[in-house]
Amino acid sequence: MEVNLFRKGFQNKNMEVKILMSEKEEIELELENLTMAEILRVYLNKDEGVTFAAWRRLHPTDRPVLKVKTKGKTAKKAINDAISVITKDLDKTLEDFKKLK
Repeated sequence: MEVNLFRKGFQNKNMEVKILMSEKEEIELELENLTMAEILRVYLNKDEGVTFAAWRRLHPTDRPVLKVKTKGKTAKKAINDAISVITKDLDKTLEDFKKLK
């Protein structure tokens, strides 16, 4: 699965995501980098439908694994919702930055 997190004025880069386990209300994803795992964790924990969101990395050279548990919505929907909010926040930050010029 690939997720495109960059739009508009940013370079177009897809992030590779490996689904390790997927059920209706629980999912484990292996992500490319720790930064994306942490950003997703923060935004997922703001969602009332998410009961658990955390990442782990057994060794510094390993890729982080993000685990998400939900109640009342699917785990995939929670992740998609978080990505949408992240994208909106990044777009607003970009627009605010452009106004400073």
